[in-house]
Amino acid sequence: MAEERTFGISQLAREFEITPRALRFYEDKGLLSPRRDGLNRVYSHKDRAKLQLIVRGKRVGLSLVEIKELLDLYKVDQRAQAQVALKRFNARIIALEQQRRHVDEAIDALRKSVRQLEDFLSKPATPAAMGAARAFEKEAKKRLEEAH
Repeated sequence: MAEERTFGISQLAREFEITPRALRFYEDKGLLSPRRDGLNRVYSHKDRAKLQLIVRGKRVGLSLVEIKELLDLYKVDQRAQAQVALKRFNARIIALEQQRRHVDEAIDALRKSVRQLEDFLSKPATPAAMGAARAFEKEAKKRLEEAH
């Protein structure tokens, strides 16, 4: 029987661009179960595959509870796991599309405000506004000097 390929904590941390602390956290939460070789954690090929699913799940916004449920379902019934994953992924797509709409609306509102401010600033200031600006600057300078 060929020896199974194993991975160290630093190796997986580098590969998945996460910290060793994150790996230990996933272990504490029951998502990973590396075997021990003295004080060292030894991750199997299955642990690596689970970590890949954990990282992907986190990237798309699944909670650790949802990720654990998917990992646990894999052991019981892969079809049930696929059905639950499909439901979760579709829900995340809907939520992310709604977030994107909100972000797009915020960007549009900011662009409108920028255009209005640029239009306002492109016009010459009135003498009264210039006087008020100089007075404000003088008062601000005075307060700054008094603070130091």
